[in-house]
Amino acid sequence: MSLLVVGLSHRSAPVSVLERAALVGDEQVKLVQDTLAAEPATEAAVLATCNRIELYADVDKFHAGVAELSTLLAQHTGVGLDELTPYLYVHYEDRAVHHLFSVACGLDSMVVGEGQILGQIKDALALGQELHTAGRLLNDLFQQSLRVGKRAHSETGIDRAGQSLVTFGLEQLAQDAPVAEWARGKRALVIGAGSMSSLAAATLARAGVAELVIANRTLERALRLAESLAQQHAATPAAITVAGAETLHEGLVARAVPRDRVAAELPHADIVVSCTGATGLVLTAEELRTALAQRAACPPGAESAPGPEVSLLDLAMPRDIDAAAHRIEGLRLVDIESLAEAAAEPSGAAGTSAGAMAADVDKVRAIVSAEVAAFGAAQRAAHITPTVVALRTMAADVVTSEIARLEGRLPGLDDKQRSEITQTVRRVVDKLLHAPTVRVKELASTPGGAGYADALRELFDLDPQAVAAVSRADGSARTAEPNDPKGGRA
Repeated sequence: MSLLVVGLSHRSAPVSVLERAALVGDEQVKLVQDTLAAEPATEAAVLATCNRIELYADVDKFHAGVAELSTLLAQHTGVGLDELTPYLYVHYEDRAVHHLFSVACGLDSMVVGEGQILGQIKDALALGQELHTAGRLLNDLFQQSLRVGKRAHSETGIDRAGQSLVTFGLEQLAQDAPVAEWARGKRALVIGAGSMSSLAAATLARAGVAELVIANRTLERALRLAESLAQQHAATPAAITVAGAETLHEGLVARAVPRDRVAAELPHADIVVSCTGATGLVLTAEELRTALAQRAACPPGAESAPGPEVSLLDLAMPRDIDAAAHRIEGLRLVDIESLAEAAAEPSGAAGTSAGAMAADVDKVRAIVSAEVAAFGAAQRAAHITPTVVALRTMAADVVTSEIARLEGRLPGLDDKQRSEITQTVRRVVDKLLHAPTVRVKELASTPGGAGYADALRELFDLDPQAVAAVSRADGSARTAEPNDPKGGRA
């Protein structure tokens, strides 16, 4: 195994750099394809979230791999290599496995223990499988990371600390008040209908907002989300309105509108959450000032009169909302940068006691360490399997050849005699090979055990092409396997 990861995250880089380095559009696809086309890499996958960009690859040369992956990240993010390099981190082999398992458990998240990362890891694996850039190693690695993440959440109390960024962001907007108390009765506008925006909409619906507007470039997707939330939160007669048509439901007032209607909806919104994949700003400072002016023009005491302040939550990377909103009176903006600052405070990332959270984190770290050791042992043992298979195939060919020679020298053998001789020779060969092949598999699972496969090939003069053929067949079979049914989105 020669697993290499090169990346940057909120732990290594300021948000301003992460924002510029964000992969937009089909850049993720191009990045993994170009990585696979690069000489040092035989497999590739990219994990890109709002606060991390990581490129995983199976490489045959460490230094060449680091240089190539760093260059590719610079090319596809548009940040110069000299500027990007100080913020990059590199993990290799077991340290790379440890890193991904820690990420999957939420230990490396901005908000420790958050579970949203599991869905993002699943998406990274699905993209690698779709593009055929993830082979045996990365398939095994990412699928196991999903299982490790789920194990951590089911066997420890990390969920108590593991708020999503959405929840954490809303808590920052609510300041000292409970989110449900702060949000109750307000009008909310959610821009986008992807996983993070959907989570935000669901969280606001549970918190008791009076009205929820979903604005999305694809109206049908916004409509499905609005209908689902309205049906889940039945309480009083309400309506889902789409493009002027109404469908009555018992529940939350939810409306779906196309994204070009955001400017018209903005003056009526008390809470705005935005998380899109747009390459430019979705809400500019000028649009926000215009919306505030329209809010101010609403007659006091009117039924549709908005509240005194607009709360903005920007979870996009790069940002959706103009950072100048921080300086506009009447607006309160929480974005990835301010979330990172809040998470760095001693009490910013969890509502549980520090002692309980520390104990949960220690338990998760113990799980990660044990799983890394098990994964490494399994990978090292698997590394020698093609050599053992090639050895046994060679032995079987020798038996077949010698039996054929014997039949030529003793043509008078009847079928019973021939069968008995053949089985006796095979039993002798099997017994001679059994102990060394079992032992070499055990030794191969230990650190540094990869050398035993090389020794076996050298001692028995095995054809490298025969070993490679077994490896290719095994890799193809593993790649073709469907996703682990337990590896779904958290």
